[in-house]
Amino acid sequence: MKKIIAYRIKNGRKLRLLSQQEVADELGVSKQMVSKYEKGVSVPDSSKLIRLASLFGQKTDYFFRAYQVELGEVNFRKKSKFSRKHQDALKERIKIKLENYLWLEETLSIDYSFDNILEKEKIKSIQDIEKVVAKLRKHWDIGTDPVHNIIQILEDNHIKVIDLDDVGSEFDGLACFVNDKYPVIVVNNSFSVERKRFTLLHELGHLLLNLPDGAIGSKEEFCDKFAAEFLLPKKIIIQEFGGKRKHITLPELIATQKKYGISILAIIERLADVQILSQTQLKAFYQKINFNPSLKKEINLSRFETPEFSDRYKNLVYRAVSEESISISKASSLLNINVNTVRENLNML
Repeated sequence: MKKIIAYRIKNGRKLRLLSQQEVADELGVSKQMVSKYEKGVSVPDSSKLIRLASLFGQKTDYFFRAYQVELGEVNFRKKSKFSRKHQDALKERIKIKLENYLWLEETLSIDYSFDNILEKEKIKSIQDIEKVVAKLRKHWDIGTDPVHNIIQILEDNHIKVIDLDDVGSEFDGLACFVNDKYPVIVVNNSFSVERKRFTLLHELGHLLLNLPDGAIGSKEEFCDKFAAEFLLPKKIIIQEFGGKRKHITLPELIATQKKYGISILAIIERLADVQILSQTQLKAFYQKINFNPSLKKEINLSRFETPEFSDRYKNLVYRAVSEESISISKASSLLNINVNTVRENLNML
């Protein structure tokens, strides 16, 4: 138990971006004592654990959870703007959510296996992305239809999605495997729905694409192509816009944005990618919006009407309570809401 408490104190401190001295000042002990707590040499008494729980924004049972997860390789796309300290804090926040998530599935005897059907696909150039996206869409039985809820598609195919609030604009998203088994995508919930959808699929590319060292182009470029092709397949964009064009009207772009949930800027990039627009036209478009603030504002509006959010975890908590697999107080802890709110939700049916 000492090791578990020590682990939680150290990681709770990282979660809140606190130094050992700041924790010591809060508890009224020395920095050396906090170091002993984190090494498992000493254990705080119950009153100090309560104060630590408050400081870390957790319930007191946080310090006694034996279930732990290990994140696989995590790459932050905006490393220059997202400090190591903030990266570590975000990792701890994700780990806490995943510990609860996986513990809950284990409690409910849910054990999904994940099959990456693209793992053996040979990708040598960025053009190969079109065939692997088509294969994935076929496997997931969505053809070339517009996808109205990316998160639902991902969760239906055993990929866990965590959407985070209050993480700042420096963070877009990330993808990794947990305990070398469970695929997870984390996304910033504060972004526009179009940007969120694109980010979810970009991170899906990180999970699924097996790029050889000799591939031409960066992995970020491949994943951007993957997201754009998934949202608006080449076959569909040609169907919507026809052949090579001299001009594209704003009403056409808005209609496509509303239908497929992809931003107008990404649509323009797709039009250039499939050569409906030339690179010269693409450059002229960006120059036009950069010198016309009102047009830029209009272009950047979010118009897709289907929200993207994950409620699977919450539903699993209420399922566990209704099946009497967990108590109401445990549900309160897992959802980080008060017991009365849990009871009110349970009494709805």
